[in-house]
Amino acid sequence: VEKIEEQLASLRIAKRSTLSEEPAYLLDLDVSKPAQSESTHFVAVSCSNKSIRVYNRETLNFLREYNSHPGILNGVRFAHACDSLVFSACSDGTVKCWDIRLATQKAVQVFSGYPSNVFISFDINCSDVIICAGTEKVEKDTFLVFWDARSVTSCASATEEPLGVYSESHNDDITKICFHPVKPNWVVSGSTDGLVNVYDINKDNEDDALISTCNSDSSVSFTGWSGKDYKQVYCMTHDEGFCWWDIAQLDTEEPITLLHVLDVRETVCVENDALHYLVGGLYHEKADKLFLIGGTSTGNIHLLSCSTDGLSLVGTLCGGHSATVRSFCWNLTDESLLTGGEDAQLLLWKPGAVERSLTKKASMKIASSVQKRVRVHNSSLKSRQK
Repeated sequence: VEKIEEQLASLRIAKRSTLSEEPAYLLDLDVSKPAQSESTHFVAVSCSNKSIRVYNRETLNFLREYNSHPGILNGVRFAHACDSLVFSACSDGTVKCWDIRLATQKAVQVFSGYPSNVFISFDINCSDVIICAGTEKVEKDTFLVFWDARSVTSCASATEEPLGVYSESHNDDITKICFHPVKPNWVVSGSTDGLVNVYDINKDNEDDALISTCNSDSSVSFTGWSGKDYKQVYCMTHDEGFCWWDIAQLDTEEPITLLHVLDVRETVCVENDALHYLVGGLYHEKADKLFLIGGTSTGNIHLLSCSTDGLSLVGTLCGGHSATVRSFCWNLTDESLLTGGEDAQLLLWKPGAVERSLTKKASMKIASSVQKRVRVHNSSLKSRQK
């Protein structure tokens, strides 16, 4: 942890994206995994104005924007083996795929759900074969919907129908889907019903596929994998709680819960500052350590270290954002960090960097349509949890 503390302390802002004419909250971001080591990395950002923006990862130069979305965007993901394909889920009941090499606004593939589906979460598995999206609850129904993603390369054409659905395991909005980093058939889902479910989708039916159900006792906002061989899952909740489980202990007498913190804001001590919310987590393979990223409404970013004894502050990044940070991508290879926030800024932090431009902007907190459907850091979800 000391080494990571040093890495964090050395991070400085290397680049800022230029503000677009229509500023928007930057909600989610993903970085392409370059197919060839010399190829350019890209960053895709989903924004509150229903657009996806693509930037050069090194320079943060703006490359293109996709804004033909009839609904609210929920998530953005690059394919693992092809660094030019980017996917996003939309509340209009589709997952779309764009090829950023093409100068067109048209998606190269549309994966359509069933008529009542409103997608609020999705992911693509590590072999780029399966896409899974989670729906909002409509009447009594909530679904995990699956598609074959290989159609993108075979016949980039019309709309792709689902392979099938899981409909029994959650009874409220499915807010997060996260495939296992190395096992293409394992996926975890989190919901406002408080449950975090792990599935093996190679099994014939939903009952057999459900490996484990963990209860966070609150509305789930984020899920992820951690631990050696990624045999642990963790989640964060809309009221800033944190749960961590060891799936490897399922068939043993040992308890599977490694840590359960009801409210991280009350347990983590941040000197001369506060912790207002959690953004997400990251498992550091070399250090075999799970880290959480949180922050303040004024844009400070806190890195927390996670152990079975509890959470502790590793360090804080200040002076970058001026409002809530919504998304991050930490590159463990070059120790750089990308962050996006409600101040409409995309920042690239690098060890020992010097920011070229000296025109630091004033606060840019903006009113946004996104408030209709995004993660809320207050008690407005309590009523839904009961």
